[in-house]
Amino acid sequence: MCRSIKTLRPPALPEKATEEEIRAAALQYVRKVSGFRAPAAHNQEVFEAAVEAIAEATRDLLEGLQVRGAAATATATA
Repeated sequence: MCRSIKTLRPPALPEKATEEEIRAAALQYVRKVSGFRAPAAHNQEVFEAAVEAIAEATRDLLEGLQVRGAAATATATA
């Protein structure tokens, strides 16, 4: 696992992950898997498409996760 990808769900992140954080994690993942920090011009389109697809999948995942105790914690802090 790439060490610079951080956990984006509660309780590791007290607030909902921002679009910037989701995109940064997706970018790090694509960089790790592809082995390229920045793609060559002929790979730019597929590289960016992969980042967007992974960011979308990450948003879907985070929105669908149910974290035990998160509702109780949110209610207690409100």
